[in-house]
Amino acid sequence: MKALRGLFAVILASLLAAGGDNAIQQRDGAVKTAWAEVLTQYQRRADLIPNIVSTVKGEADFEKTTLQNVIEARAKATAIQATPELVNNPEAFAKFTQAQGELSSALSRLLVTVENYPNLKANAGFQELRTQLEGTENRIGIARNRYIKAVEDFNTFVRQLPQSLTAMVFGYKPKPQFAVENESAISKPPTVDFGTPKK
Repeated sequence: MKALRGLFAVILASLLAAGGDNAIQQRDGAVKTAWAEVLTQYQRRADLIPNIVSTVKGEADFEKTTLQNVIEARAKATAIQATPELVNNPEAFAKFTQAQGELSSALSRLLVTVENYPNLKANAGFQELRTQLEGTENRIGIARNRYIKAVEDFNTFVRQLPQSLTAMVFGYKPKPQFAVENESAISKPPTVDFGTPKK
């Protein structure tokens, strides 16, 4: 009878582990799908930047430092190998998101600087690129939100019993999440300077 109970316990534990593994794999797949969409939108933005840079370079006295910062930030962001496995490596994920954040900041500074150049503001080609960039930034935000929700679901699930045991057995670890570097900085309203435009 003891042997039968032991066998039953082993079978039950195996079934629970297998069921938990399937549910974990489904959530892991959802995280990877959401991450792939984030990468697609970041790539879309990276592909737009050379056209924006090329258009802005046509403005004779455009601030070279601002333009150079965008070029360098794009190079840094695209130099990081962005793969689906990146979500399993917190350090690499942090470097990638930091580089993308730096690119976002450089692009924001560029677009603010453009306001001082009436020729660029009136350039239909530049305005089309700007509209595409703004649309891409919105898509990035939506894709990131989907990723955040998928990671939250995955991380919550693998920390609960009994799936936490299954996760430990099969080597599943919580996924890294997007984070804000300086939360106090984003709580301050931005400073807007409507200086005299350049002629």
